[in-house]
Amino acid sequence: MKNKYSIFSLARNAVTYHENWREAWRSPEPRKGYDVIVIGGGGHGLATAYYLASEHGIRNVAVLEKNWIGGGNTGRNTTIVRSNYLWDESAHLYEKSLRLWEGLSQKLNYNVMFSQRGVMNLGHTLQDMRDIERRSNANYLNGIDSEVLRPEQIRQIVPIMNTSPHARYPVLGASFQRRGGVARHDAVAWGFARAADREGVDILQNCEVTGILRHNGAVTGVETNRGRIQAKKVGVVVAGHSSVIASMAGLRLPIESHPLQALVSEPLKPILHTVVMSNAVHGYISQSDKGELVIGAGVDSYTGYGQRGSFSVVEGNIGAIVELFPVFSRVRMLRQWGGIVDVCPDACPIIGKTPIRGLYFNCGWGTGGFKATPGSGWVFAHTIARGEPHSLNAAFTLERFSTGALIDEHGAAGVAH
Repeated sequence: MKNKYSIFSLARNAVTYHENWREAWRSPEPRKGYDVIVIGGGGHGLATAYYLASEHGIRNVAVLEKNWIGGGNTGRNTTIVRSNYLWDESAHLYEKSLRLWEGLSQKLNYNVMFSQRGVMNLGHTLQDMRDIERRSNANYLNGIDSEVLRPEQIRQIVPIMNTSPHARYPVLGASFQRRGGVARHDAVAWGFARAADREGVDILQNCEVTGILRHNGAVTGVETNRGRIQAKKVGVVVAGHSSVIASMAGLRLPIESHPLQALVSEPLKPILHTVVMSNAVHGYISQSDKGELVIGAGVDSYTGYGQRGSFSVVEGNIGAIVELFPVFSRVRMLRQWGGIVDVCPDACPIIGKTPIRGLYFNCGWGTGGFKATPGSGWVFAHTIARGEPHSLNAAFTLERFSTGALIDEHGAAGVAH
């Protein structure tokens, strides 16, 4: 009887287009005011709202998203998670995030499909290998797992890779973080949205911010296409459009927005069981649970807000991947997309206060934003709630660009994704 009931229930919901299913989160009308407004309904913004409520007891919070949840850059990435950065400041922040990833599905009561299949960064030159040794030793000193692999060890893990010494980019070795892996990007957004809603946070979709309200040097709220909303504090987490929102408040940030491209292939049987990245050829690849190859490259050199990229980048990226994996040369690509990333000069984020009281920015993650999602939200929530940064993000202030205390990760951590 139970099976018959289940079949009947599925058939009924199929006919009614699931119209009677309970929504994952509410769609309330905006209130006149909130204690905190978070601008940006991507993973970082939703995580910030969730941790504001769950960790700091601030539940009078609204998340403002100009489109729909999961429809922006949070769904336009290649989902890689790792913490093997060189500099102490970066390593500690990303390691906090990785530790949160490891318990995130249980914490949110939502399967974010985090798969710790390992992340491998290849070395193709003697200098690459020196950098890998240096970074792995630094990781070890910071209590972060990292191994240095020889070519024969790489072949055991990824036998389909071209490790011939006669290859165009001969593989001399690699670093390997076994705790790294991938997660499902839209599931992360949905999980944080549902959990934040459960804590009382209002999630306002199709609510575009058109202005920042200020009085006597302090933020007082925002103008939106759904009216004016007052707030004591405003946190901005809008990825590639950070400079646009900043300009509304009269601020100019040291960031540039670039398209970052990715491709997905037709599904294949499981054949690639880890994430492979190469700084020299600037390509990276993994296989999704559905069997698709997820392939990415570096940012386009031109700046802009278009969610598309240059054909030359796609062409060079595919050429590099085929060089590393000749077995994939006849695989068909299903789709290609571009996400917008905002990049700071030192390839590290800005997480902190601004000269305007009550206005906080979390931006400049470049190509490393997805892996930082829970950690970013955790420290940003602390910063907004306490009015001061956590020790993990104390070095990532806006002031570092005037003091010169930069955290230069550009060439330090292999591929920056």
